[in-house]
Order: sequence, then structure tokens, then C-alpha cells
Amino acid sequence: MSLKKEVKLEEELSIDQKMITNLLFTGNWINEKSTDFFKKYDLSIQQYNVLVILKEKDNEPANLGEIQERMTSPMSNTTRLIDKLQNKELLTKVRCEENRRKVEIRISKNGTLLLEKINKEISSHGGSGVIGNLTGNEANLLNDLLKKLRNKN
Repeated sequence: MSLKKEVKLEEELSIDQKMITNLLFTGNWINEKSTDFFKKYDLSIQQYNVLVILKEKDNEPANLGEIQERMTSPMSNTTRLIDKLQNKELLTKVRCEENRRKVEIRISKNGTLLLEKINKEISSHGGSGVIGNLTGNEANLLNDLLKKLRNKN
């Protein structure tokens, strides 16, 4: 189906308008699909992002600022996300003895196991079904084009 029909537009768009509308429409579509996928793991997209960031630390502690600057959504309430993940026993928070203001955050064994399970499903089944219509070459091209678009400014 054409973009014009999907968003029920009356008139033709310029190429710039069409691209921006298509990116916004597709971004929302991806967000909905991803939200549905992570729901079955009782996670939000942002909570998954936190677990990935902590897993990449290879059992080294992270602090709140480090996690915040690496979030895919800069408007995330990282403190709230960390608290929710701690309540689910997917990470640990330990106050540093030398500096009581510093909190060391690590992924827990439960968090690592959950992340492995999710990543296995993403790899073997295309996860939320977002990229199923693209070949590997098309996915690489799209990644390159999106990166180029973001780096223009």
C-alpha cells in the first residue's frame, strides 16, 4: 500500500515531505511492533536498552550518567528504569563505599539470562518482525542511509 493511502493524505507530497512522513510513520510502526515484542518479556524498549548497555560493560559497573548518555531515547527516565529493573531482579545497584553519592549498576545473572533469551529470539525469528521484508543487503543499505541522514547536521 502506498504511503499516501496508509496515512490517508488528500494531496501529493513533495519528496522531502514524503520522506519525513514515511520516516515518522515507519518509526511509529517499528515502535509498536517492538513494544508488542518486549511485552511478552515484561520489558519496555528502554528497559531492554539498559540491559544491553550493562551487558556490554562485561561485568564492570556502570553509573547512571553512563547509562543515560548511551540510551537510544535521550528523554528516558533512567532512574525510574533502573529502579524497575532492580525490582525485577535484572540488575543490581550498590552504593560505593568510598563515595556514597556514586552508585554502581551491574546486570544480574537473571538479566543476562533474559537478555540471551531475547537476543536468541531476535536472531532466529527476526524478533518483532520489523525487518523480515528486507534482505541482508537492503538492511545494510538502509542502515547506511539512516546514518548518513543523521550525520548531515
